Amino acid sequence: MICEATAYARAGLVGNPSDGYFGKTISFAMRDFSAKVTLYESPELEIVPSFQDRFKYASMREMREDVKVQGYYGGIRLMKATVCKFLDYCEKNRIRLHDRNFSIRYRSTIPQRVGLAGSSALVTATLRCLMEFYEADIPKEIQPNLTLSVERDELGIAAGLQDRVIQVYEGLVFMNFDRELLEGRGYGEYEELDPASLPNLFIAYRTDLAEGSEVFHNNIRDRWLAGDPAVVEAMHDFASYAQAVRDLLVAGRGNEIGPWMDRNFDRRRSIFQLDPKNVDMVMRARSVGASCKFAGSGGAVVGCYEDDAMYKKLEEVYAETGTVIFKPEIAL
Repeated sequence: MICEATAYARAGLVGNPSDGYFGKTISFAMRDFSAKVTLYESPELEIVPSFQDRFKYASMREMREDVKVQGYYGGIRLMKATVCKFLDYCEKNRIRLHDRNFSIRYRSTIPQRVGLAGSSALVTATLRCLMEFYEADIPKEIQPNLTLSVERDELGIAAGLQDRVIQVYEGLVFMNFDRELLEGRGYGEYEELDPASLPNLFIAYRTDLAEGSEVFHNNIRDRWLAGDPAVVEAMHDFASYAQAVRDLLVAGRGNEIGPWMDRNFDRRRSIFQLDPKNVDMVMRARSVGASCKFAGSGGAVVGCYEDDAMYKKLEEVYAETGTVIFKPEIAL
């Protein structure tokens, strides 16, 4: 028996990073990059390393360059943690599992550590393979919670539900992480929206600006937990931007969401210490009339533009810094 599963990269359209703070967000999944996992029966349980789990290098300099792109961790720890949390969930919920073993391997085209949710994509794809192999039925609305627990609880990485929800549901989704919903029934309210309502979108990224989300989120979470009014109010504002954009998209007024994306970035900048080179990616887009914000934790941006002439200008300003730009294909 061979099981294969794919999970796609995502971009936070608006509202992030309030998903980890009982807020609201809108995200979309895109086919341009993905994590693919293959699982097959074998005598012993084996997690097969990918090229992203390198241990041999030609020199120290080569290793240093690899770390800049891939970070210090590949996908092995994520897959191990997913298997452990899957087993915990099944035992807790009395889901009987057969005793056959498996080998599991992965490959990912998602640029690492630029805020496009490469880690959660690998966890999501791994969980899908495990569910198929063991014929375990886990409700769709619960799957994001389980994938979040892999990184947050098992590995101690600060993260929110947004990435996991969009990678489970795919397409374009409005997410309400209301505290009463999460603490009451255990999951938020997830509304699938029509991607056709979106304006022209672009993604741009630079791998030399990569920073793990565990680094990005830590200080803000501490301030939020301490009740810092500036952070608490900002999270409320981010959520209100997502609600406003949701209403515009539902009303067929997607071409009006640009100013809300700009507000999202400006509000973020008011409380976060941002890398000047990350800020430069946003400012370059604005210099030609486009709206733009961070797609995640830094290293990539998402924006909207008016027409092909404006997109051409975007290509020109980003070429000056070696920034990659493309038009995303929504994963449905």
